[in-house]
Amino acid sequence: MPSSLTVMQSKTLILLIFIASFFGYLEWGGENSTFLYQAEWAVFEGLFRAPLSILHPLTVIPIIGQVLLIIAMLRKNPPKYLVIIGIVCIAILFLLMLFVGLLELNWKIILSTFPFLIFSTIMMNRIRRSRKSAQ
Repeated sequence: MPSSLTVMQSKTLILLIFIASFFGYLEWGGENSTFLYQAEWAVFEGLFRAPLSILHPLTVIPIIGQVLLIIAMLRKNPPKYLVIIGIVCIAILFLLMLFVGLLELNWKIILSTFPFLIFSTIMMNRIRRSRKSAQ
């Protein structure tokens, strides 16, 4: 019973990380701003119009991370390596956003990164603890 509870908790945490990955906030050049879910929608629309125009590491790598998290959620027992790789792929963008937010002292950007970073840290600590207990 405890292992199924742990798997359920892990899947819930993966879902929270996945959802939080859509709510990063970006601002640039005066009045331009967007949430990541809006930017991702624009990327998917561009995929069918001009696929090569949207190929950029800061768009493709986080989307790959989200896909890996979805795969991990759909698995009966989510593989730790899949979750770690998915988190790292998304974290590249979120840590860059946090850095930019800190440079500009933009509290909207800074605060928008916290849910993802907090849930990811909790998950990474759970994985680290489970590895230590397995040894």
